[in-house]
Amino acid sequence: MITLAKLMKIKEKTLNEVGDKFNKNIELNSLEIRDKLRNAGVINPLSIEEYIARDGYLGALKASQMKQTDIIQEMKKSGLRGRGGAGFPTGLKWQFAHDANADQKYIIMNADEGIPGDYMDRIIMESDPHSVIEGMLIAGMAIGATKGFIYLRIEYPKCKVVLEKAIKDAYELGILGSPLFNTDFKFDIELRIGAGAYICGEETALIESIEGMKGQPRNKPPFPVTEGLYGKPTVVNNVETLCIVPQIIQKGGHWYHKIGNPETPGTKIHTISGKVKRPGYYELPTGMPIKTILEQVAGGMANGSDFKAVLFSGPSGGFLKKDELFRRTGFDTLAKNGVQMGAGGLIVLDESNDIVSLCRSFMKFNMKESCGRCTPCREGTVRIYELLKKIESGMGTDKDLIQLEDLSYYMINSAFCGLGQSAPNPVLSGLDKFRNEFQNKLYNFGEGK
Repeated sequence: MITLAKLMKIKEKTLNEVGDKFNKNIELNSLEIRDKLRNAGVINPLSIEEYIARDGYLGALKASQMKQTDIIQEMKKSGLRGRGGAGFPTGLKWQFAHDANADQKYIIMNADEGIPGDYMDRIIMESDPHSVIEGMLIAGMAIGATKGFIYLRIEYPKCKVVLEKAIKDAYELGILGSPLFNTDFKFDIELRIGAGAYICGEETALIESIEGMKGQPRNKPPFPVTEGLYGKPTVVNNVETLCIVPQIIQKGGHWYHKIGNPETPGTKIHTISGKVKRPGYYELPTGMPIKTILEQVAGGMANGSDFKAVLFSGPSGGFLKKDELFRRTGFDTLAKNGVQMGAGGLIVLDESNDIVSLCRSFMKFNMKESCGRCTPCREGTVRIYELLKKIESGMGTDKDLIQLEDLSYYMINSAFCGLGQSAPNPVLSGLDKFRNEFQNKLYNFGEGK
């Protein structure tokens, strides 16, 4: 059993032994804020003692002394929205699960990060695994859950090793599986490894997979918060959402709400790839102009190349051109302009990048990852991919562009889940902003055929 006295003893001993290492300077961009990544590169991720020395599990300690409704209220005050892509208010999700009557409830951490170019969750898990375990603990206290699952994609073998060690150490110390801080609350965590299906990033497909079924989305409603894993109320939060929960409870919801954009409070970890001087991952306050991110954080275009566009959210996202870079990050802010912020990945393109080829590549990804449940996605992705290949080869016609748009809108309006509904986004965005690139590849462009 873990107690406050035991926690403080570990903290004091570790600070005396290795405390100096916590004072080392990590070179950061002046615009970065290290809240979620505060331990990245500072602590040994395999050491629970070093996590505790950096005030680890003090959030869980404070939560153990609070009422469930008070924990949820702090989350609502924070304004934290899910960082997996949808941006649903975390406190409200917890409230729904708390209010559901059941003899068992569950917490699931969605670590099935599969968008090409995104690796923010991997960085968190590899550098600070106990932050997400503590976040799951607090979520469990808030809704009355006693069991949690971490659903990790099979392509993250290092994360598996780090998480297994963190879970093992948490059990040995009495943080998991034992009464927590002299309360009656006990919480267990089980690590489950996915089989590589992108669709299992969708929460109900993930739940199906944990239950041993084929990973396909369920009908909604009912939503997981009322009828999720094994038919019980279930909260599914992603890695970046859960890792900040301990600090919100420690410092208060108002602390978090003051950071960034009021409609999407806090920070967002962005992974920036493509034709920039400093690709990498950066934790930045929301509401920052995209131009600032690309120029002052990522260092501008690499090798003196000319900027063409930036793509948000990979195979489900949209393009922003140079005259749109004044727009600021945030779920609602970008959505108003037809772009999903998604999980925060940015791919920067220069004039050497072919938009048609890129759209074809992303549609191939969506086609391969379609679960096949609904016809609009199963057949629509194939047909759009074939049309893009035809256009790219120089054999397309004006009518093919019309059919591309018709099929895309059909998928958006009729596909069963978010994967199918968002799969045509790059195509529609490409046609809207780079239509000339599609037209220039048509063998009969301008002939009226």
